[in-house]
Amino acid sequence: MLEQRLSGIVLPVASLPNDYGIGTFGQGAYRFVDFLKKAGQSYWQILPLSPTGYGDSPYQSCSARAGNPYFIDLETLSKDGLLEPHEYQQVNFNQNPDRIDYGAVYEQRFAVLKKAYQRGKVKYSAEMDAFTDENADWLPDYALFMAVKVHFGMVALSKWPDKGILNRNPHSMETYRNILSDEIRFHVFLQMMFFKQWTALKTYANDFGISIIGDVPIYVAEDSVEVWAEPELFELSEPGVPSLVAGVPPDFYSATGQLWGNPLYKWSVHEKDGFKWWIDRLRHNSKFFDVIRIDHFRGFHTFWEVKYGEETALNGAWREGPCMKIIDKIKAELPNVGFIGEDLGDLDEAVVEFIKGTGMPGMKVCLYGFDVNGDSTYMGHNVIPACVNYTSTHDSPTFVGWLYGEATPEEKDFAVKYLRLKPDEGIGWGVVKNVWSTPAKLAMAPLQDVLGLGMDARINTPSTLGGSNWCWRIRNEALNEHVASLLYDITKVYRRLMPIPEIEDVEVTTEKA
Repeated sequence: MLEQRLSGIVLPVASLPNDYGIGTFGQGAYRFVDFLKKAGQSYWQILPLSPTGYGDSPYQSCSARAGNPYFIDLETLSKDGLLEPHEYQQVNFNQNPDRIDYGAVYEQRFAVLKKAYQRGKVKYSAEMDAFTDENADWLPDYALFMAVKVHFGMVALSKWPDKGILNRNPHSMETYRNILSDEIRFHVFLQMMFFKQWTALKTYANDFGISIIGDVPIYVAEDSVEVWAEPELFELSEPGVPSLVAGVPPDFYSATGQLWGNPLYKWSVHEKDGFKWWIDRLRHNSKFFDVIRIDHFRGFHTFWEVKYGEETALNGAWREGPCMKIIDKIKAELPNVGFIGEDLGDLDEAVVEFIKGTGMPGMKVCLYGFDVNGDSTYMGHNVIPACVNYTSTHDSPTFVGWLYGEATPEEKDFAVKYLRLKPDEGIGWGVVKNVWSTPAKLAMAPLQDVLGLGMDARINTPSTLGGSNWCWRIRNEALNEHVASLLYDITKVYRRLMPIPEIEDVEVTTEKA
């Protein structure tokens, strides 16, 4: 993966601009790819594409393999003859160009998508059958799971009133397949459309030499199809109810730690079949991403275990993970897949050595490097080539937000001097130049840092729910020729342009290929 000096931009799909409440795989996404090419970038990094769950978080999804129906582009469905323009153009998705209203999106989008399904279920019947056969290892369970959730008013798995279907009694399974057959088919349709549209967008990006870095959360949600369909893989006390859950101890973000609540894996069970569930999951994701970032990568070495029902992560303990046994299996089974190990946080020497031993590049984040009395490995002069160097992340403030909001006066003064920041140039351009200049083979910046945006453009604040988390959106006018030209020049100066094809030789269009 890290064979030459390259760079890229981090932007969640949900943050893309359009008129329908949330970013999709539509024209806003294609225009963003055009922007990346004009700017000389080689990578686009996104957040998980799975359906959002508790707190609208993409890290609390109901499925480790399904795609988020919110990202299905309505205009594309209209061009396919599945929607009339007025059926989505006149719908109130709370079209705020700066923020996602997940409540409005949830209430309105599925009704619109159901209209598309009603027009398409006969036309695409054979294609849906073929798609189901191609994804038989996960799609039938997922579609049934979602249909049952809808039937029960979207209550959590553990609250399902029918214990027969909760416990996957064969008779109950067949009964619900019959009575919910159309709803099941609807969710198959949604997944097929999601996969078709994403594949077309990814192909468009790849044809321009732009690779996609996807994100795979290490854990699945308590309220997920995996916990329902394969309970033997998780630490559960009863169907749908974890006995042990994930988190991290007190850290930079929270004095009481972070209690994520995801059920922990029974690693001994996974090991018995050669970590098949994990290999299948990563192989599935490798179809949609060129590089996979594994979130909370250190959890393969040691993980924080908390009893279910605790209100904070304080009363937990470190437990040993599968370590190199799973890594060796991943590398043997998926030798051509590129990986990034998210290795941020408070790591002891054993974890550092484990991550180093995997051979997978880790992350360095400029924003975390300004300890005025130390010599952080995140500082530019200490960054190693075999890593991905970021200006900031989706879990941190934007760089400008940190500098003028969270940094101490000493940290701010040090950062300004170290990075040689000049307000008249733009703080964002100053930090981008620094990260682009380091030895790291891959340099990445959230689009907010390129644009020099402040705290209101932050994507997520760990250990908090609701509020502005996962809601930020970029305006279309920000993706302009001037910004692309400046970023291209910086990328060229610091020798991060992909040598072929030359930017001048590529015809860039804002229309779909």
